[in-house]
Amino acid sequence: MTSSSTVGPKTAASGESRPPVRVVLAKIGLDGHDRGVQVVARALRDAGMEVIYTGLWQSPEAVVRAVEDEDADVLGVSLLSGAHYVLMPRLINLLKDRGLEHVVVILGGIIPADDIPGLEQLGVARIFTPGASLDEIAEFLRAAVEKQRTA
Repeated sequence: MTSSSTVGPKTAASGESRPPVRVVLAKIGLDGHDRGVQVVARALRDAGMEVIYTGLWQSPEAVVRAVEDEDADVLGVSLLSGAHYVLMPRLINLLKDRGLEHVVVILGGIIPADDIPGLEQLGVARIFTPGASLDEIAEFLRAAVEKQRTA
C-alpha cells in the first residue's frame, strides 16, 4: 500500500510544504498473520503518510534493503511469533551497518511488558501492543520524524 501523495502537510510556522513521512511496514520471520499491520498501514496512509508494506515472511536483510531503497523515515515491524529477541537485534544491527540509524523503528504485536525495556535499549523507539490507538501511532510517528528531521 503506497500513497501517491508527493506533497506533505504545510508547516504551521512557515507555510512551506514538507515531505510526507515515509513508512516501511514489515512482517519478519514465519509469522503469517498480517491483518493488524494492514489496518495500521491504511490508518497511516489516511493520516497522510507514504506507506510501503513489504508483505509476509520477510528476512531482516530484505526489510533493511526496502528501508534503504524507499528512503524511509520509519520502519514498523509487526511480530506476533514471540521471536522479538531474536529478530529485532539482528534488524537493528543491520540498520546500523547500512548507516540507517536515523530511521525511527517501532514494533507492534504481542510483546510481554517485561521485554519492552530491553527492546527500547536496543533502539526500538516505541512498542505498540494490542489495543494501541491508530491515532496514537500516527501522532507518535509524526513527532518522532519531525524530531529526527530537525536534529
